[in-house]
Amino acid sequence: MFGISGAEAIVLIVVALLVIGPERLPEYAQKLKDLVKSVRRYASGAKDDLRETLGPEVTDVDWRKLDPRQYDPRTIVRDALAEVDQEDAAERRRREREEREAAREARKAEREAERENAPAAGGSTAATETSTLVRITPGQRAPFDTEAT
Repeated sequence: MFGISGAEAIVLIVVALLVIGPERLPEYAQKLKDLVKSVRRYASGAKDDLRETLGPEVTDVDWRKLDPRQYDPRTIVRDALAEVDQEDAAERRRREREEREAAREARKAEREAERENAPAAGGSTAATETSTLVRITPGQRAPFDTEAT
């Protein structure tokens, strides 16, 4: 308070006692007591006037909740970022769900198209034939498929 440390306050009190002197000390102590009483009376009167002016809803307000000293900016920022992360995660989950559904619909459409284009039972097409693997040993040339070119 006022940028005065405890040691400086003690020195100021001792200097004040020496300047005032023991004869006038009771008189100044009485004046200090009266000053403190009048300040308290003034503060309580101002508080009563404020309540009377603003109405009964002011008494219902919990002023400690509104005290800015209780808020830590790091906590506020951390909470705000957590909300954004939760919103982003929810948006990602929604997008991924839509992508999975779209992929599922595309696979379903492909299967239906394959069923429609499938040959009758007993027919043969290139899609139903199986290919065989040819193993090539070192020094042997790969077979050339004339139909593939």
